[in-house]
Amino acid sequence: MIIFESYILRRVFQMFLTALLPVLGIIWTTQALQRINLVTDTGQSIGAFLKLATLILPTIIPLVLPFALVIGVAQTLTTMNNDSELTVIEAAGGSRSIIVRPIMILSIALSLCSFAVDNFVEPAVRQAARQMIATARADLLSSVVQENTFRKIADGLYVQVASRRNNGVLGGIFVADSRDPGYELIYYAREGAIDEKSSALVMRDGEVHRKLPDGGVSIIRFDSYAFDLTDLTKMANNATIRAQDRTLGFLLNPDETNSDYKKNPGSYTAELHRRLTEWTFPILFGLIALVVSADARSNREARLHPMVRALLISLVFRWATFYAANNAEDSRVFIPLMYLIPILTGFLAIRQLAGNRRLSMPKSWNDKLAELLSPLRRFLPSSVTNGGGTP
Repeated sequence: MIIFESYILRRVFQMFLTALLPVLGIIWTTQALQRINLVTDTGQSIGAFLKLATLILPTIIPLVLPFALVIGVAQTLTTMNNDSELTVIEAAGGSRSIIVRPIMILSIALSLCSFAVDNFVEPAVRQAARQMIATARADLLSSVVQENTFRKIADGLYVQVASRRNNGVLGGIFVADSRDPGYELIYYAREGAIDEKSSALVMRDGEVHRKLPDGGVSIIRFDSYAFDLTDLTKMANNATIRAQDRTLGFLLNPDETNSDYKKNPGSYTAELHRRLTEWTFPILFGLIALVVSADARSNREARLHPMVRALLISLVFRWATFYAANNAEDSRVFIPLMYLIPILTGFLAIRQLAGNRRLSMPKSWNDKLAELLSPLRRFLPSSVTNGGGTP
């Protein structure tokens, strides 16, 4: 039987990689492109962008692994059923454990991988990414390096220079500061420079326009004016580290003096329980795929494709767990639900497999689903609407 199990494990793993790599690449690309403003807004190099994109990759792996496993298991077993391989195993007196064991070995290995990434790798790369972004935005010199270009330094703060001269002298300085909702400030200066400590932008021969909410404007001319950059330069050493960026050790024993923890302690509690539950998702998704597609069925039996059914069940399960984790930040009532949903799902799946039962849809539901899919039959292949069987 070891030969059969190795054969199934190899095929499932190959299909798992086939599903994982394209989906991982697409999601990684979209997430990386959302950070393209690191290059456009702060004047960083493409190398900095690529480094940030690399740091993003571990954060999406735990999200994609379970769904890739569902696709790999369901598609592999459906193909084996269509090729009568599951029927041969059953007719030869082989137990369902021949199919279940290799898939559960892979599921457990992926769960352990997900736990390691989610609790050790991801917090480290998240902190590195936040530090990198904070440093880039706090570095005013790199932000104004391009002449005649507006640069966003922080929310509500924009800077432009007309020229950059020798010895760090900046010519034609324009600063728009709307960070304070009580008024807006606009600075014009003929020239200026960043001081040695990068704590102030010293502007010379200019004026400042102050606009109040009622529309009133006051103008003050100055020979020299120091625009404070202390808050901006501190950003490099004080990147905001949130709950999802923390290590498992910190979540188990949080620092109650931490400013972000004091502001939102519920997010740290919810994140801890999310870490303790979501690493089991590959195991649960593997069980769901087995329940849906591990039994040998006739190719002429009309049914929805097992992969579609497995994905629908997995999406409902994932939505329920996400809903519970999201609401646990505001109410501790949802914390037990974060554990109850996976435990109940795993229990029902194991009960179904142990009893050698088939997962079947009530006839009324099946008829309604067939009615809903009937307009799409001309566009969908028969293998999707009939599970690989004959219409």
